[in-house]
Amino acid sequence: MTAPTLDLLCVGNAIVDILAQVSHETLTALGSPLGSMTLIDADQAASIEAKITPEQIMGGGSAANTAVVAARLGARVGYLGKVADDEAGLGYARDIAAQKLFYPSAPVQNADRPTARCIILVTPDGQRTMHTYLGICTEFGPEDVDQAAVSAAAVTYMEGYLFDKDRAQAAFILAAETAHKAGRRVALTLSDTFCVARHHAAFRALVAGHIDILFANEAEICALYETEDFDAAATQAGRDAALVVLTRSEKGAVILSNGEKLVVPTEPVKVVDTTGAGDAFAAGFLAGLAKGRSLEACGRLGNEAAGAIITRMGARPAADFALKA
Repeated sequence: MTAPTLDLLCVGNAIVDILAQVSHETLTALGSPLGSMTLIDADQAASIEAKITPEQIMGGGSAANTAVVAARLGARVGYLGKVADDEAGLGYARDIAAQKLFYPSAPVQNADRPTARCIILVTPDGQRTMHTYLGICTEFGPEDVDQAAVSAAAVTYMEGYLFDKDRAQAAFILAAETAHKAGRRVALTLSDTFCVARHHAAFRALVAGHIDILFANEAEICALYETEDFDAAATQAGRDAALVVLTRSEKGAVILSNGEKLVVPTEPVKVVDTTGAGDAFAAGFLAGLAKGRSLEACGRLGNEAAGAIITRMGARPAADFALKA
């Protein structure tokens, strides 16, 4: 087996992130539950954008956020995501390239729908409420899987948000089979209980049949195994995947591997914006894994990366981002 040329290849919905601070009153007027993720159409996106003042506009999407943070931590990272050949899509490609990520996905010429965007509204308590127009990113299919890049990556990491349409699910299976054929590992983040509920059986089959490293938070793992008992869900996850990494907010992280269970505590921080916390955790963990750190050290890196993200606006770290662990 040849040595990997990438430590990590992230696959996900390529979405332009638009962040703005708003009051609870504004959120209520929009009819959006605090902390929710609502799918919207192009007209709704335009209406919301007209009511806010953006503070940040950047290339985003869950897996892209993980890719950027992991690259900042010194990992060799690539990214696959689908954008249109429009202003937003070309800007997205430039932004990802500027983050020093390997990005072989070419913008789609003459696309029938525009590049996706996610409008992230942050209230004074640091909670983020997302309104997502998915655009062309949901058309990701097997033809968009760069099999050479997958084969070259030590770990291919896929986001649950993308696992929606049949063609995207086929792309996940192809990527996993390609990675395993090359002797590499496959990671998945469940992303959201909404995603799990929509495709419960397919997620269970994917995890049990194709996933080596599973990331989830407490609500997501309980949704996957249809139980309110976290320990029971964690135990079942440990049977389905070789390495399971579960985040529990202020309770820290739980890591299960080869029948062993580790609990990695986290330090309290002042929360400004929770956008991208889970993405950053996965980045810190996987960057640590690429450097050959112990699982406990990887958990500490994940907690620290998430802590650095939630103390500022946006899903990306500050320019002087560095970790102690």
